[in-house]
Amino acid sequence: MVTQQLNGLPDRSDDGSLHGSPDDADLTRADSLAREIFSDVANKWAFLIIEALGEGTLRFSEVRGAVEGISHKMLTQNLRMLERNGLVERTVHPTVPPRVDYTLTAPGRGLRETVDGMCAWTKRHLGHIEASRHRFVT
Repeated sequence: MVTQQLNGLPDRSDDGSLHGSPDDADLTRADSLAREIFSDVANKWAFLIIEALGEGTLRFSEVRGAVEGISHKMLTQNLRMLERNGLVERTVHPTVPPRVDYTLTAPGRGLRETVDGMCAWTKRHLGHIEASRHRFVT
């Protein structure tokens, strides 16, 4: 039995298969993927790691040194998540001990531009934001 979707998404049958145009399915998949990626990267550690790697290739210890306050565990988790999402490339060099480098991929560099834009927006509106927050404190 096909269930009619009222929100503009393609129809799905009870088994979850899509009915509708391929374009509708592609848009639905893209929207779902965007939500997943935003959920992953919209945290302070990911943004700081992306910013640190924007300067070039770094080793794990160099990334940790560039991201003040991050624990070894949080850095590991976030680097894995960024790599899984195709934003960071991890290169293991066959040395003893192994050397591991991290660098932004092309999509990662594109995201860094977006992060830089958000930082610029914050700087432009800092006075307004601080004044608004001050009104709520007093």
